[in-house]
Amino acid sequence: MDNPKAKIIIFLALTSALSAIFWVLIIRAGSIGAEGGIYTRSAMWCPAIAAIITRLITQRNLRGMGWIPKTPKLLGLAFILPFFYALPVYLLVWATGVGGFDPSRWAMQPGTSPVTGILLILSLGAIKSLLFTTGEEIGWRGLLVPELAKTTSFRNTALISGLIWAAWHMPLILGADYRGQGTPLVYSILCFTAMAVALSFIMAWITIKSGSLWPAALLHATHNLFVQAVFDSATVEKASTHWWIGEFGAGLVITISIAAFVILRVSKPQPSS
Repeated sequence: MDNPKAKIIIFLALTSALSAIFWVLIIRAGSIGAEGGIYTRSAMWCPAIAAIITRLITQRNLRGMGWIPKTPKLLGLAFILPFFYALPVYLLVWATGVGGFDPSRWAMQPGTSPVTGILLILSLGAIKSLLFTTGEEIGWRGLLVPELAKTTSFRNTALISGLIWAAWHMPLILGADYRGQGTPLVYSILCFTAMAVALSFIMAWITIKSGSLWPAALLHATHNLFVQAVFDSATVEKASTHWWIGEFGAGLVITISIAAFVILRVSKPQPSS
């Protein structure tokens, strides 16, 4: 079956059905971490399982998913880009006093230096993060983006995949604790959705440009790493901090949108020769 729309429908139906099992478990646990952590990590592999099943049903093979890592320069960009779009947000928050800065929070254990802690975060933490984001990206950028790109423009591919990606997180935002702390729920939803869509323009670009799912998987991993484990963890929260930082604040919406605009102005989303 060489019908992109049919593949997308099957993939989304399977992803929703599989993910719903873990959404219920996470919501019952009340948290994406702690007791719900194992369910969250399992949910992140539901898009991969759905994508693989979809390929086997529709074409009886796993071709067309970008399994082979390509273009080392794009892998390098994927690793470092989140640092550059997150750093200005947190520097401004720390400099203005909207939030404090405490690098001692990088220490993994009592008696461990912050330098050792940050090195562990950027090495072992990156590997651990990649292990789980790969599960999502096999689905989102391994199947969804390539199939959407066969049916519509790049802009629509990025926009639709971003909205679907954001919607997949909504049960956890609405039913668990995956949201901004101290800000209205609707603000968390709006900021997260805008951030996911802006980031999806970069994700779609880097996937099409590389012909591989791995740059997107690495970008997703280091986004989580730099935003959550590096910058969020070193920020001392004050009254208005969460309006600006993290995945539910306005700061990353602005900087990721700028990064997407610059990248797309510099390079069109055609495959590298």
